[in-house]
Amino acid sequence: MQSFTSSESGRLDKILSKEINQSRNQVDKLICDELVKVNGKTISKSSYKIKIDDTIKYEFKEATKKEALDVNFDVEILYEDDDILVVNKPSGVIIHPAPSVKEATLVDWLIHKGISLSTISGEERHGIVHRIDKETTGALVVAKNNTAHQKLSEQLQDKSMGRYYLAIIDCPLKDNIVVNQPIGRSQANRLKMTVLNNGKEAKSLFRKLSLSKIDKRELISAKLYTGRTHQIRVHLAHLGRHIIGDELYGFSDKRDKNNRVQLHAYILYLIHPSTGKKMQFIAPLFDDMKELLNNKFDMQEVEKQIQPENIIII
Repeated sequence: MQSFTSSESGRLDKILSKEINQSRNQVDKLICDELVKVNGKTISKSSYKIKIDDTIKYEFKEATKKEALDVNFDVEILYEDDDILVVNKPSGVIIHPAPSVKEATLVDWLIHKGISLSTISGEERHGIVHRIDKETTGALVVAKNNTAHQKLSEQLQDKSMGRYYLAIIDCPLKDNIVVNQPIGRSQANRLKMTVLNNGKEAKSLFRKLSLSKIDKRELISAKLYTGRTHQIRVHLAHLGRHIIGDELYGFSDKRDKNNRVQLHAYILYLIHPSTGKKMQFIAPLFDDMKELLNNKFDMQEVEKQIQPENIIII
């Protein structure tokens, strides 16, 4: 077990959440699973009152191999060491289990492969530091131990870790643009998010890269300054633009036969949690996106425009 001495008084969940830099929900689960002790006594109530100089101990469950679901897919590994694993997530793969999820997830694949994983996010989210939507493809980092997980989570907060996306949209942008509009759950359709005055802060940068030879499609890059659900798709919809294949947010052109949203997490950058070295990973495009680009765009121009130096904003 790990331990610390509290320098303040207050609720156990609030103090522990602050100390280990994890959400209150994650801390509540630790407490509920009886993995937290105060002065040697197991505590199961999040509201337990902590006093100054109380000793708080906590631990995380080990990830266990799980074979209940048939893992019938494979995932390309872009990089691996003792602390992190970087993968190129394919379309159709959900990141972690949930009550409504009946198929194998990326977490199931990781456990099936016997890969060491952090446990700081709870049993169902072993190793998961950040997420990508089911249909979206691309780079994702997995933490292999709790120290790495905590440091990567801190990087998400201070923006020293992030991603640049590529997307093919149905109508060209007028210019490069920053969209700073709050996002919340749509009252009209609970599956969707939308721009709401009382939503959570959300900021996205979109840059023009290449126009298609026909049909006025455009390849763009996107950088997120915040991490809201469906953020790129919502902000594009707010501009009257839609990603090819994104029927949920309004794309319905039958000329393009796409089985998924043409959105790809292309460049991932982070600071290695052990060495402190700045690292950058490029996730190769999947065949469906490459085929669409080949059919409609000048690939020499595309290859030039998607070079990291043309996408990354310093």
